[in-house]
Amino acid sequence: MKFNRLPFLASSLFLYVTAFAQQTNIVVNTADAITTINKNIYGHFAEHLGHCIYGGFYVGDTSKTIPNTDGVRNDIIDALKKLKIPNLRWPGGCFADTYHWKDGVGPQSKRPTIVNRWWGGVTEDNSFGTHNFLNMCELLGAEPYLTGNVGSGSPQEMADWVQYVNFDGKSPMSDWRKQNGREQPWKVKFWGIGNEAWGCGGNMRPEYYADEFRKFATFMTDWGNTGGLVRIASGASDADYNWTETLMKNIPVDMLGGLGVHHYSIIDWNKKSSATEFTEDQYFATMKSALQMDELVTKHAAIMDKYDPKKKVAMVVDEWGGWYDVEPGTNPGFLYQQNTMRDAMIAGVTLNIFNNHADRVRMANLAQCINVLQAVILTDKEKMILTPTYHVMEMYNVHQDAKLLPLKILSSDYVLGSEKLPAVSASASKDAAGKTHISLVNIDTKNTQTITVSLEGGQYASVTGRILTSAKLQNYNSFEEPNKITPAAFNGASLKANTLTVKLPPFSVVVLELK
Repeated sequence: MKFNRLPFLASSLFLYVTAFAQQTNIVVNTADAITTINKNIYGHFAEHLGHCIYGGFYVGDTSKTIPNTDGVRNDIIDALKKLKIPNLRWPGGCFADTYHWKDGVGPQSKRPTIVNRWWGGVTEDNSFGTHNFLNMCELLGAEPYLTGNVGSGSPQEMADWVQYVNFDGKSPMSDWRKQNGREQPWKVKFWGIGNEAWGCGGNMRPEYYADEFRKFATFMTDWGNTGGLVRIASGASDADYNWTETLMKNIPVDMLGGLGVHHYSIIDWNKKSSATEFTEDQYFATMKSALQMDELVTKHAAIMDKYDPKKKVAMVVDEWGGWYDVEPGTNPGFLYQQNTMRDAMIAGVTLNIFNNHADRVRMANLAQCINVLQAVILTDKEKMILTPTYHVMEMYNVHQDAKLLPLKILSSDYVLGSEKLPAVSASASKDAAGKTHISLVNIDTKNTQTITVSLEGGQYASVTGRILTSAKLQNYNSFEEPNKITPAAFNGASLKANTLTVKLPPFSVVVLELK
């Protein structure tokens, strides 16, 4: 679709002319919707870590107090289906490169135990394994994303796993699957070949890992029923651009379905903040780290473009989120933390970044789904609560598989001392029904932002919206007050001709719908 860029350029000039008015100006090109925002950007991550699996998703099929389906909590299934969870990554994380999948199938009474050396040194009984996870994904309507063991495993082990879950004919692995109660294959498409190979996955050099990837990928057969396996390489940590360069240079594009990137919003790995009792300085530093995602995605994408100009390889940001000190009195190896309005800010700005880079970012996984790091759900025995991050992702699911609307933004500043950050983040899309959605985030802790949105190329008759905010930045949903922070109707937007005016309160997330 062609589109007259003169009005768009004129509107962009308008942004600069009005920059000193201390308001935010956004121009949305509503006529040039080409790139699809892949729903898999809104994926999640479930590692054998703390109470994510055991005591989170899985309570066992003998539980008398918590309603479940084959041991998986029904309330969690219902909540994640409402979230429209598109994919779920399992079993790790660092855990993946010590996990041997054959230990987690067959009669539970005959499964060996495993010591989780990475996360708390606890002994697990392998009662939650491949069948449990893949059947759970079917209940969720989510694509499974399996991460295979490269660090301590073998190509044969990985090839057997692919055959076990995907082959529809007669073979040793498919016969074993049927003996274990599953007649039809699950047709798993997404496969991670190791995790963090530069660290807990083996402390490998990128040149060595590139060769390992090629070897493992070679023996992973599609078996003709998935439409093609998506083989995802263990990608870079943060700004390790050499890792991306080396892998893109040494792995053929037709062998590489996706390339990972990991980035956590963290102040200092050696001195993290409390999840709930943080200062504004700590909040500012966290948001600075979160906004760095845009630079990381841009620079990694530029390297990928050199070797893959047609953008066949997806960037997969399969670990992201806020990382703080664990809650007092909890196991340090379980990474359990509360979830405040700060986390809602991280989620909002990060998802906007992914949306705006949808030409290259086609999968991402929030770390993690339940009871670990920036979780969307927290549990305590029979109790379950939804976090502010959950609500942001639920509000944003209108962007899933919608067409990205390009925008230009000139934001006012969020100033703290001598430093400043853009106060406003935004992304926009048009869905299959023709509705336009604009997601807006104001990270400023004190100032309401007046936002003028120029809608180029479209005509609208109405605007409605929802908002997530709270009285204090440090507020969170607790088991005593589970609904302290929930989305509400937003009436701070007005539409006149092709101009939208929005009053965006401090530390708030708003999603607007225009018809």
